[in-house]
Order: sequence, then structure tokens, then C-alpha cells
Amino acid sequence: MNRYNDGDIAAIYRVIEQRRDMRHFLPDPLEPALLQRLLRAAHLGPSVGFMQPWRFIRITDSSLRQRIHTLVDEERQHTAAALGQRQDEFMRLKVEGIRDCGELLVVALMDRREQHIFGRRTMPQMDLASVACAIQNLWLAARAEGIGMGWVSLFDPEALGTLLHLPTGATPVAVLCLGHVPAFYTEPMLQQENWATRQPLEALVFENTWQHDQAGNPSPDATA
Repeated sequence: MNRYNDGDIAAIYRVIEQRRDMRHFLPDPLEPALLQRLLRAAHLGPSVGFMQPWRFIRITDSSLRQRIHTLVDEERQHTAAALGQRQDEFMRLKVEGIRDCGELLVVALMDRREQHIFGRRTMPQMDLASVACAIQNLWLAARAEGIGMGWVSLFDPEALGTLLHLPTGATPVAVLCLGHVPAFYTEPMLQQENWATRQPLEALVFENTWQHDQAGNPSPDATA
């Protein structure tokens, strides 16, 4: 009785499968009502102890957007150096669309999180897991609306927090590029660019105890 109809179910699975981490955007702005719907979808995400630890900062100042891009580009250089043999390959990748997207959001963990104990006494990182759920909600809603989204994590959290005047204890966890796109990638961009491939599900599902990877496949960065 609680099951959705077949068409709705198919649409849910389709948007999950077709979600992409986008890097190429058109500059057209999002309609305010659409942006509000996407943020509401994020706000409906599950959270540990119902603490709702997410905070969204909409970046509307063009000079501030450029400064965020500069921080990201600095970390891009550091990441490339840390990748060793894959440095040049990494530098050829387009890793963000900060200057191109119609909307830019920074998602941060709230301050004073230590006051929330429910579900976090032994696993304080559940606040971050909750924010990730909110971001995924936004991502799926955006895809359903035909809007691209890219999650950028290449930045120094302390530097970005200072730039945005975050209170003590709050920390940024994501820079989100949102906007209209010329087309969605037919497959994940990093797979399309031969950086990595999706692992088979059966290699990641265990029963009763942890089972080691029999193939001994290294992670994509293991050769760095």
C-alpha cells in the first residue's frame, strides 16, 4: 500500500543513475523559485538527532566568487603535486566550474556542534554524514529539474572559513556549482576521462564479515 506507482519508481531510479558531477556550465541564472525548491530539497535531508547541521551560503558577489576560485586553484596545484606520476594527467582535468555556473553555494557545518550528543557520542562525524545527505538531496532534485551540479572539495577549509567569516567551530565542507548545462555527461566525467572506473557492486558488498578484495586492485591514486 505504501509503494509508489511504477512510473514514479522508475523516475527515482533514473535520476539516481543519471546524476552527474558537472564541471561545464552555461552562465544563465537560476530562477529564484527553482533555487528555493532545490534548497528546500536539501533541507528535507535526514540528520542525526534532527540537528540539521547544514548551513548554506549563497555567493552573489562576483569578487568573492573570484577569490573562492583562487583558493580552489591553489589547492588544485597542491593536489597535482601530491599525485606524483599522475600530476600532468590531473592538471588536464576540468575540476570545477566556479566562474561559469549560474549559482554558487558554500555548504558548511554549523558551529557549537558539540552540544548535540544524540547519535554522535561515539560517532561525531555523523554531522558530516548528515550534511552529505542534504547535498545529495539537492543534487538529485537539481538533476530532476535539468540543472547541473558540481561538488568541489579542493580548498583549504580554514582559509575558506576565514574568507566567509564563519564563526568559530563552523567549517566549510563543499563548494557547490549549480546551473544550466549544455548537456549532461553520458557517464561520470572521471570515467569518461579515463581517470577511474566504477567498481562492480559485488566487489563492495560483503556478508557477515569483511572480505578482502581478491583481485587486489589498487585505488586510482595508488600509483601516485
